[in-house]
Amino acid sequence: MADRMRHGVAPLYLLMCLTLGGSAQGIWTNVLLQLTGVAIIAWSALAPPSEPLTGKARALAWLALAALIVVVLQLIPLPAAIWSGLGGRAGLAADFRILGQPLPAMSLSLTPHDTIATVLRAIPAVAMYCAVVRLRAYRGTWLALALILATLAAILLGVLQVAGGEDGTSSWYFYPQSSFGLAVGFFANANHMGQLLVVSLPFIAALFVAARGRKTQQRAGIAAVLVGVALVVAVGIALNRSAAALILAVPAAGASLMLLPRARNMVRGWAVPVLALLAVAAGAVALGPVGDRMLGSSVSVSARAEMARTTIAAAREFLPFGSGLGTFRPVYRYYEDPDTTDRVATNHAHNDYLELALELGLPGILLIVAFLGWWALTAGGVWRSAASSPFARAAAIASAAILLHSLVDYPLRTAALGAVFAMCLGLMTVALRKREDATALRPTRHMGIG
Repeated sequence: MADRMRHGVAPLYLLMCLTLGGSAQGIWTNVLLQLTGVAIIAWSALAPPSEPLTGKARALAWLALAALIVVVLQLIPLPAAIWSGLGGRAGLAADFRILGQPLPAMSLSLTPHDTIATVLRAIPAVAMYCAVVRLRAYRGTWLALALILATLAAILLGVLQVAGGEDGTSSWYFYPQSSFGLAVGFFANANHMGQLLVVSLPFIAALFVAARGRKTQQRAGIAAVLVGVALVVAVGIALNRSAAALILAVPAAGASLMLLPRARNMVRGWAVPVLALLAVAAGAVALGPVGDRMLGSSVSVSARAEMARTTIAAAREFLPFGSGLGTFRPVYRYYEDPDTTDRVATNHAHNDYLELALELGLPGILLIVAFLGWWALTAGGVWRSAASSPFARAAAIASAAILLHSLVDYPLRTAALGAVFAMCLGLMTVALRKREDATALRPTRHMGIG
């Protein structure tokens, strides 16, 4: 009984994050997730280790520690003679002189309170990773079921939202600022809901693979249910009308088929080129004139391109140390073209990599490169290892979709998708523990001399 309760911790917390952490606008729900996350992190710190961490887990822990050190250094006040000479701060120093005020001591972060708030928003993701890797408070099947249950509930909610009209008066939308008229589920942003739909696809396939050991009738029943779930997810993607979801769903669905042993053998030779062509075709439809009429998007492709150019220009000014984690919004205002602005404020760069490059500078760029290298090595190890579970391979597919989506949006800025991503990293890391154990138990060959 105690084991069952322990294994339910991570799935239950994932369900909480997916239903309560869809937007930063939910202040109190995010506080609840953060407090719960602090309790999970404290538990993982105090609990005796059941087994040592894998090499990949230790490497990721060092990366996380390095990132935390970078952020802490950004909060340390610096003398005026130092900070005023750093990149991007000449205008701020000039403003103090115009006002006739002496230059005060200031930190590298232009808005330290935003930096602290951004760190706190990362707590659910850290807690989810600790629950999976450190506490092993999960079962792969339960995590997948929690993800799919939340996805189905979000689709149902999305149907009610779309049925309520496009004027924003429907009571089924949870947040005052939302993609009204679109199926957003528990999120405020339609693209984030679309990302949840995409990442559910590989876990549907993983549940099918996990059912292979059951009796024939049971396996057939599970397969029928999962096919129905996949069709519902497809309907959800159509209702969601997110260009990102449409483009990413094609390779994600194809990669999910690769989880099935027979399908993997059948399509191994031609899967990659065909999926690439299908993704390009979907992108052409989504981003072309047809897509403009079919799909709903809060930010157009041209607007995203303008945001990217402006963010790059600002990031160059603030090299090498950046403007501070969480400072994108106030910094961006000073660099955007006033002729292209409208009533809607730009909260994010719609490219997490560029936004982090602006906020963390050269250290942030190096951390991004190091993390992507870690992810590539870990994902490759998961797919090569015969000991990897279908859930670990599904996690590799889902995390790849989130990393790609981060090129054009900011999914990891929500507690919901941040927890999903952390769950994926945890499942991948634990899978490599099994590989290391298998390697350690492999008999050693000795050459005798006699």
